[in-house]
Amino acid sequence: MNEKELIKIIKSTLNSEYIGDDCAYLPDLGIVVTQDSLVEDVHFKLDFITPFQLGYKSVTVNISDVCASGAEPKYLTISLSLPKYVDENFVKDFYEGAKLAAVDVKIVGGDLTGSDKIYISAAAIGSAKGRKISSRSNAKAGYKIIVSGEHGSSAYGLKLLLNGERTPDHFIKAHLMPAAQRELSRQIAENTQEDYAMMDTSDGLADALMQIAKASKAVLSVDTSKIPHASCVDMNTVLYGGEDYQLAAAVPETLLKNLNGYTIIGDVKDGDAGLIIDGKFYTDIDDKLYNHFKE
Repeated sequence: MNEKELIKIIKSTLNSEYIGDDCAYLPDLGIVVTQDSLVEDVHFKLDFITPFQLGYKSVTVNISDVCASGAEPKYLTISLSLPKYVDENFVKDFYEGAKLAAVDVKIVGGDLTGSDKIYISAAAIGSAKGRKISSRSNAKAGYKIIVSGEHGSSAYGLKLLLNGERTPDHFIKAHLMPAAQRELSRQIAENTQEDYAMMDTSDGLADALMQIAKASKAVLSVDTSKIPHASCVDMNTVLYGGEDYQLAAAVPETLLKNLNGYTIIGDVKDGDAGLIIDGKFYTDIDDKLYNHFKE
């Protein structure tokens, strides 16, 4: 059992048209809605991350989902379940970090409860006003595959932390305090009326591309030599490491003249749904991805 299988069960049980993208788009209200959770000893360990960094990251992961939809991030709620070993300073530092990451996004509420460990659940609302909203099912043959930023840096930072490194550097910051890609999201969503597909790379670049390919019933072909990454990061980490919170999108080529801050790494082709990586065709990469529900 994995997350994708559980989502299929939930979607079929609820018969919901809104489930399947990073955000649920509610066109009658003109908003998108998303929710993410972080669990102690699953998503983070307090040995590696400060309360300030944890608050920052908790906000970023939700804003990133809104950016993946093309909407403008507007509001957040944050719910905390806290054990007895958490003190007032933890809470203050957590929300200082959350406030810094939020920038102009308003934190408008949440919930507090006790628990055996730290559980964080945040929800974000974005505005679709003046923006074309994405869907991972919108990739079409002839579209270009573009990405923001550098890939594999967060996973490499986690590797450094697990190896005992604590000195802040580019990679550790990429893991502990990632940035949501608000500007490229805005450029895309405000400059097109054509369909496009976009996801963030929280679960890995290859996973985002494969999900777009399957939802769009198309082939996404990628040249790994074009993927931006640090020279010390191996390609397996670049493709499957995850938690970079960059954007991966399939967009009309005519849109590119209106964009900056992106790299073209491939294109979309007709064919059976799947992902071509350096000429090799894949229909499934789940065995290369992290699985929360692996027995």
